[in-house]
Order: sequence, then structure tokens, then C-alpha cells
Amino acid sequence: MTDHAPNEARVIPLRPGPAAPGPPAPPAAAPREPLWRHLVGDVLRRERQAQERTLKDVADAARISMPYLSEVERGLKEASSEVLAAAAGALGLGLGDLLARTHAELVRVTSRRSAVPARSVRNGSVRNGSVRNGSAHDGLCLAA
Repeated sequence: MTDHAPNEARVIPLRPGPAAPGPPAPPAAAPREPLWRHLVGDVLRRERQAQERTLKDVADAARISMPYLSEVERGLKEASSEVLAAAAGALGLGLGDLLARTHAELVRVTSRRSAVPARSVRNGSVRNGSVRNGSAHDGLCLAA
């Protein structure tokens, strides 16, 4: 038998732990993923400005309020697909065009970043691993 209490999980490390005991070093701050609403807003604003149109002109053509369109462009509002289609249509774009341009912007923005380790702890969660008490464990948990 083993020394641990019944109904208690054991963690069996897959790799040796750090050599020196002590508090783990804080994880490197990973760059934040851009939010879709920010990217869509940037694309809409750039297209509107490229056409040398005012916010009021595009809002009227899209039949949405000018303050709301302004908030969408600044990434403050998560617009519905109907609103995005209307704004895109007012700019002479289809919804697919807007989404394709936004996707291209996402790829451009994220490809400029340096590679981040796959295992990064963020707010008590870990990518490709597990977390216990806010710290990552390289191990296997066996439960009976």
C-alpha cells in the first residue's frame, strides 16, 4: 500500500521539478490576444477614412446611430452580424469582405509577436496543461 490517504490524488511528475525549492518565478507576461471587436472597428474606420466619408454619412447610410457606429469603430461595442453587415454595406463591402479583412488584420497583428511558450499560466488557467492553486504542474494525475 501507499502512504497517502484514500481518495486523495497523487501527482507523478513527468519531468524533474526545479532544482531549488522556493516560490516559482512569475510567468512572463504574454502579449494579449487582440479582441475581434477592436479589429473589426479598426477595419471599418480605415475603410471609412479611405473613402473620405464622415461617421454621420456612413451611419445614415447603414441606418444605425452615429454614436453607436463610433463605439463600434473604437471597439467599445460588440456589434451584431446585422449591424456589421449594415456598416459594411454602407461602405460598399459585403459582410464576407469585412470579415476577410478583419481576419487578415488578425493574422498581421499576431504574426508580429514573438513566440510565447505553449504553457503559460493566465488567471488560474493553463494552456496545454493543468493548474492547481494557480501554478502549473508537469505531471500526470491518476485517480481511482
